[in-house]
Amino acid sequence: MILVTGATGVVGRGLVEALAARGAKVRAATRRPETAGFPESIDIGASVDGVEAIFLHPRAVPDPAPLLAEARRQGVRKIVVLSAMNVDDPLDEQPSRLAGDRNLEIEQAAVASGLPWTSLRPSSFAGNTARSFGNAVRAGDVVRYPYPDFAESLIHERDIAEVAAHALVTDDLLGRRIELTGPEALSHRSIVSTIGAVLGRPLRFEEISPEAAIRAMTMNGLPEPFVTALMARYARHLEHPQHPANGAVAAILARPALTYAQWVAEHADAFRN
Repeated sequence: MILVTGATGVVGRGLVEALAARGAKVRAATRRPETAGFPESIDIGASVDGVEAIFLHPRAVPDPAPLLAEARRQGVRKIVVLSAMNVDDPLDEQPSRLAGDRNLEIEQAAVASGLPWTSLRPSSFAGNTARSFGNAVRAGDVVRYPYPDFAESLIHERDIAEVAAHALVTDDLLGRRIELTGPEALSHRSIVSTIGAVLGRPLRFEEISPEAAIRAMTMNGLPEPFVTALMARYARHLEHPQHPANGAVAAILARPALTYAQWVAEHADAFRN
């Protein structure tokens, strides 16, 4: 039995499916088990009785200490934790912290738990681009955004889920902090070009200043500390891709990592009215 926390999120739901495809028994933990739609859904605080492995999601379990203590008592064999590639960056340059993720703390807790562990450190999710560029693409053919040359290797969330499934059902990755990326680094300008190519639209990137971006994003409802952290991350890593492609996904899954164009094709509705 494998306990998956954050089971209804973009990684967790894919992980439940990937584990089921491998024939594993899954207990899906969520804050609203009655709406999760999985065969065995439980509340996030439920017991780990009978569980052999746990997937820890930092947003679903911001304080993992009680769960890890119970896991030790119940004889859980291993922990796989979702962290992030930028976990060692200054905390004020980690925008995901302002969305509730405690990547550093949950990774440290897993390592200190006394249980065998694996930490997955993915690059930025491909799905983040729907929030960054979706409104502009839906509104017209010009996308205004700062730092056109900032580049990173966006990762398809399904690749994260399948690597997590591999880590949970085998012992191949124990004791490792594994950085996971997509197959290529894409600049903001290239991301917009890819979206346009997949949608069959002549999208054009127009650079704006970071200050203008902060004003626009906050007017659209994003918290200013989040946007400020995002701009700081872009500025810090402008000269070199923050997440250069490293081939880890292909090595673990014995297939190429999924491309950003594949993600856009699968989520094209995120960019359509």
